[in-house]
Amino acid sequence: MTQTRASNRKVLVLAGDGIGPEIMRQTLRVIEFFDQHRIVSFEITEGLVGGAALDESGVPLTDQTMAEALASDAVLFGAVGGPKWDDTLPFELRPERGILRLRKEMDLFANLRPAVVFDALADASSLKRELVGGLDLMIVRELTGGIYFGEPRGVETLPDGSRRGINTEVYTEAEIERVVRAAFDLARKRSRRLCEVDKANVMESGGLWRDVAQKVHDSDYRDVELSFMYADNCAMQLVRNPKQFDVVVTSNLFGDLLSDCAAMLTGSLGMLPSASLGAPDATGRRKALYEPVHGSAPDIAGKDRANPLACILSFAMMLRYSFDMPEEADLVEDAVRRALASGVRTSDIVQPNTGRVSTQVMGDTVLRELEKAA
Repeated sequence: MTQTRASNRKVLVLAGDGIGPEIMRQTLRVIEFFDQHRIVSFEITEGLVGGAALDESGVPLTDQTMAEALASDAVLFGAVGGPKWDDTLPFELRPERGILRLRKEMDLFANLRPAVVFDALADASSLKRELVGGLDLMIVRELTGGIYFGEPRGVETLPDGSRRGINTEVYTEAEIERVVRAAFDLARKRSRRLCEVDKANVMESGGLWRDVAQKVHDSDYRDVELSFMYADNCAMQLVRNPKQFDVVVTSNLFGDLLSDCAAMLTGSLGMLPSASLGAPDATGRRKALYEPVHGSAPDIAGKDRANPLACILSFAMMLRYSFDMPEEADLVEDAVRRALASGVRTSDIVQPNTGRVSTQVMGDTVLRELEKAA
C-alpha cells in the first residue's frame, strides 16, 4: 500500500519477522517526516518476507514480491526467522531463503558494512575509547560468490565409510573486478584509501584478488591509495588499531568474518546498518537492499525493547547510495547522534548514567532531533 504522496522514488518495505515490524515502524516514521516537511517523498509499498510470508502464502518470498523488489529503486528490509519456523520446514522453505532469493535475483554483489562509533557510545565498545573514538570504517564484502556458492560442494562418503565435507573457493576475474570497482568508487568519496584483504600467501584465489585490484587501480583509480593485507593480520589489526582503515574490500568468507569483528568495535549490533548493491544499469541506477545487521531477536519481539537505530541508519544509507542525497543522509545520522548524546538508550546499549527507553521512545527522540534540525 502507498504510504506517501506520488514519487518517482519507489521503495519496497519488507519488515519481516521478530523485531522487524517494530524497528520498521520507527523507520517509517522517519520517512514520513521527510514527506511531511516536503524534504523528499517516496512511494512506499509494503510486502511480506520470511516467516510472515510463509504463514500467508506458504513460501518465504512470493514471485509477486520478488517482482516488486526488482521494479523498486530500493528495498528496505527488517529481519527474518524465529523459533516458530526453525525445525519444522525443509531447507528451501526456511524464512532465511527469502533474503537469499532477494540477494541472488537482484544480483546484489557488494555488501557495505560500516562500523561507526558514535561518541556517546565509545565507552560501550569492548576496546578502549582512545582506540575506537571517532572510528568510521567501511567493509565492502563480495556477496554472491566465493566459498558459499562455489562448486563442487557437499558431503561425500569415502570408500572406507568415513565422510568428507567439500566447499570450493572460486572467483572469476569479472566477479572480483566489479566489487573492487565498487570499493574504489566508495573510497574516492571518502578518504581515498582502500585496503584489499585476502590470503594470497596460501590461496591462489587470493593472488587473483590482488592482481585484479592492482590492475583496476593502475588503470582507473590512481588517485586512491591501494594497500594489501592478509585476512588474519587484518582481524588482528581491527582490534589493535582499527582507525588505520578507511575502506576494506574482501571476499565473501573473509568479509563475513571481518565485518562481524568490526561490528563489535561499535558496542552493539543494534547500531549497525548495511547496504547490498548491484551493478549500475545504463542510467546509473543500482538495485539495492538496505537492512540492519542484527537478526530478528525473537526473545524480545513484541516487547517494545528493540533498538530501531540500525534500521533508521539503513534508511540513511539508502538516501546516500540509492538516491544521491548525502545532505539528507547526514540529517538522519546527525539526529541519531544527538539522540544518543541526550542519554537515551535501548536495553542493548544502556550504560551507567543513561536512561533505558523503549523502541517507541527511541523513535520519538530521533524524530524530535529531526524536528529541531528542520
